[in-house]
Amino acid sequence: MSKSLIIVESPAKARTLQRYLGKSFTVKASVGHIRDLPVKTLGVDVEHDFQPQYVTIRGKGKIINELKSAAKKVDIIYLAPDPDREGEAIAWHIAEAVQSSKKPVRRVLFHELTKKAILAALDNATEIDYHKFEAQQARRILDRLVGYQISPLLWDKVRRGLSAGRVQSVAVRMVCEREQEIADFVTVEYWSVAAELQKEGPPSFLAQLDKVNGKKLDKKNNRIADEATAQAIVNEVKGKPFVIEKITRKKSKRNPSPPFITSSMQIDANRKLRFSAKKTMMLAQRLYEGIAVGDDGPSGLITYMRTDSTRINDEALGQVRDHIAATYGKEYLPAKPNIYKTKKSAQDAHEAIRPTDVSMTPESVASYLEKDMLSLYTLIWKRFVASQMAQALYDQTSVLIGAGAHQLKTVGSIVRFLGFMTLYVEAPGESQETSAADGDKDVFLPDLNEGDRLDLLKLEEKQHFTQPPPRYSEATLVKALEENGVGRPSTYASILSTIQDKEYVALEQRKFFPTDLGKLVNELLVKHFPAIMDTEFTASMEQNLDKVEEGNVDWLQILHNFYGPFRQTLDLAKKEMKSVKLTAIPTDVKCSLCGGTMMIKWGRLGEFLACDKYPECKSTQDFTKDAEGKIIPVEKEQPQESGQVCEKCGKPMVYKQGRFGKFLACSGYPECKHIQAEKTGVSCPEDGCDGELIKKISKRGKVFYSCNRYPKCTFALWDKPVAKPCPDCGSPYLLEKETKKQRLHLRCPDKKCGYMENLTEEE
Repeated sequence: MSKSLIIVESPAKARTLQRYLGKSFTVKASVGHIRDLPVKTLGVDVEHDFQPQYVTIRGKGKIINELKSAAKKVDIIYLAPDPDREGEAIAWHIAEAVQSSKKPVRRVLFHELTKKAILAALDNATEIDYHKFEAQQARRILDRLVGYQISPLLWDKVRRGLSAGRVQSVAVRMVCEREQEIADFVTVEYWSVAAELQKEGPPSFLAQLDKVNGKKLDKKNNRIADEATAQAIVNEVKGKPFVIEKITRKKSKRNPSPPFITSSMQIDANRKLRFSAKKTMMLAQRLYEGIAVGDDGPSGLITYMRTDSTRINDEALGQVRDHIAATYGKEYLPAKPNIYKTKKSAQDAHEAIRPTDVSMTPESVASYLEKDMLSLYTLIWKRFVASQMAQALYDQTSVLIGAGAHQLKTVGSIVRFLGFMTLYVEAPGESQETSAADGDKDVFLPDLNEGDRLDLLKLEEKQHFTQPPPRYSEATLVKALEENGVGRPSTYASILSTIQDKEYVALEQRKFFPTDLGKLVNELLVKHFPAIMDTEFTASMEQNLDKVEEGNVDWLQILHNFYGPFRQTLDLAKKEMKSVKLTAIPTDVKCSLCGGTMMIKWGRLGEFLACDKYPECKSTQDFTKDAEGKIIPVEKEQPQESGQVCEKCGKPMVYKQGRFGKFLACSGYPECKHIQAEKTGVSCPEDGCDGELIKKISKRGKVFYSCNRYPKCTFALWDKPVAKPCPDCGSPYLLEKETKKQRLHLRCPDKKCGYMENLTEEE
C-alpha cells in the first residue's frame, strides 16, 4: 500500500489532518518557515539581480532532518502550508530541502479543515505556484532593502535599536498626521435650539430647529453662531403657534453586512469584543487549524482567515439558507441568496471567513472553547448567518413643524420587521463629529397629521463645539490602512504590533498617540524618504506585487525600478539628515547644581534638559514649552520616603517614578543601585511555598504580581492581591479588580465562592 507524506506549517493543523487521513498518511509540521534571509546581514546581493542568500533558521536544522528522513519513506509528498503567499514560500523552501529524496512533490491548498474539504483538496493537488512564491520573495527583499538600510541610518542619527519599515513607517505617519490635524484644529462654537412638544397630552417628543428664516441649518456652513443669536430665535419662536406643515412617511430597508473578510473581522472584534488585531488573528488561526469538539478529535471550525473576498461557495450558501428557514422561519429567508461585491483591488484567492459547518452553533460548541475563542467564533457565525437573512424593514416618519418664520424637524422610525437584525448588527463606527444638535436621531412619535397644532412644553438653546477628527483606534487604523491600500489582510496585525513594540506609538484608552520618538522618526523619514513614506506609493507597490503573483510582471523588474531611485535617496540622506544624537540646543535655563547652561538634548523618551558641563555635572531635567515656545523646566518630584532601609547599604529606601510607574529604590543612588520590589504582604498561596507575592513589571510594561521565590515558584497574578481574608470561604487574600461595568472592588480569587465587596471612595 502506497504511503504519503503531508507537510504543514502548524502542529495543530497536523493533528487535525492526521485524524481525518489515517495511517496511510504521515503528517509532519515545519513549525513555520524553515529558511529565511540572515538576521545580521542584508542577505541580498544587489549587484547580481538581488539574489537572496537564504539560510536555515536557527533551531530548524533538526526539523529539516526529520522532514528529509520522512520523505525517504513515502511514495509522494504533499506540501500543505497555509494557502497564501507566505504559505507558498514555506512550501517552496520545504521542496528545496526534501528534493534529495527524489519523490514527486505536490502542492495542496486547504481552505477549510473538514474531512470533505481535505479529501477534495488532495484530489486537486497542483504544482507549487512559482509566481506566488516570487511575489512573496519580492516583498521580503523589498522590506529587507528598506529596513536594513534605513534602520542603521536611524541608529547613527537618533539612537540604536530603531527600525524603519516599508509599510510600518507609513502607518506611523498616518498616526502622526492625525495627531497634527487634532493639534491644528480650530474649535468653533455653535448653538442649537430644541423644543419639547406634544399633541393634546402625552407622550411628548423633541424637535430640533431645522430652518431659520427659510435657510437650512447645517454643521459646517450655516450654524447658529452664538448665544445671543440662539436666544433671539428662542424669543421669536416662543410666542408663535407650532403647526405641523408636512409629514413624510416612507418605507426604509436596511441590508445585512457581508460575511467577514480579514479587515472587517479585526474591526468588529475590536469594537465589540475589544480584541487587538493580533489577538483576533491568533484566535482565528486556532479556530481554522482545528479544535477538539466532543470525542471526535480536532476539527477546523472556520475557513481560512486571511482573505479579502466576500465570496461564498454554493454548498455553504445552501446549508445556511436551510438553517435560516428551519430556525427562524421562511420570512427571514430572501428569495435568492445575498451576493456581495468584492473590491476591485481584492485578490479573491479565498472565500469569506465563515463557519465550516453552520450547524455547529456557538451554543453547541461552547463547552469546548475557551471564553475568548467562543466570543470570536460567535461573532463569525452570527455575521455569516445574518449575511444571508432578509432585510430589516422600517416605517420612517419625518415631520416638519412651522413656528413663525422658522421651522423645526423631527424624525421617528418604527421597525416593522427585524430581519437579519434579529441575529446580528454591525458595530457602530466612530464618527468624526457627534453632537446633541443632530436632529436626525430617531424618536418615538405619537399619531400626527398635517395641520395639527402642537403644545410647547419646553424650549431651550444649547451650546456646542465642533470636534477634531478622532484619534485612530485599532479598528479605524486597520480600516484606514485597507482604504489606502497599505499592506494586505495578512499584515495588518503585525503592522499594529510592530509600531507599538518599537515605541513609535502608544495605545492609551484604546486610541493611538504618537510618541515623541515616533514624531521625530516620522519627521526625518518624511523629509528624506518622501516616496517610501507616501501612501499612494506604498499602495502602488502592493498592486505591483499582486501583478507578480498573477504572472503579469517580472519580480526583478519591480526590484530594479525601486532600488535605483531608493539608493540615490539613501546616499543623499546619509549626508543631509541631521544627527539628533549630536544636537544640543542651548537655552536660557541655568543648571541648579553648578550654574552651567542647560541644553536641549534627545534621549530614549524624547527631549530633555542636560547640563553643558557633562560628564562633570550630570544634572538633567524635563521641560515643557509655553504658547510662545519658551522653555519651562519641570521641577523634579522629591522621592517619597518608604520607612524601609536598603538591605545592601543601609540607607533609606524611597519611592521613585519610572517609565512603568512608582518603584522602590535606594536613596544612595548612583553609588548604590539597589531596587526593591514592592511587597504586597500576601503569602504565596502555592502549597509548600514560603514566599511572598511582590509587584513586578513585564517586558511590555504591564504590572503583575508573582512569588519572590521565582524561578523555584512560578505563581503569578494580573490582579493586585490584598492581605484581607475572604469572610465567606476563608481565602487568605482578595483580589483588587476593576471592569468597565464595575468600579474598583475586591473579589475572592476562588470563582466558586463569588464573594465581592465594593471599595469606598477613600479606600
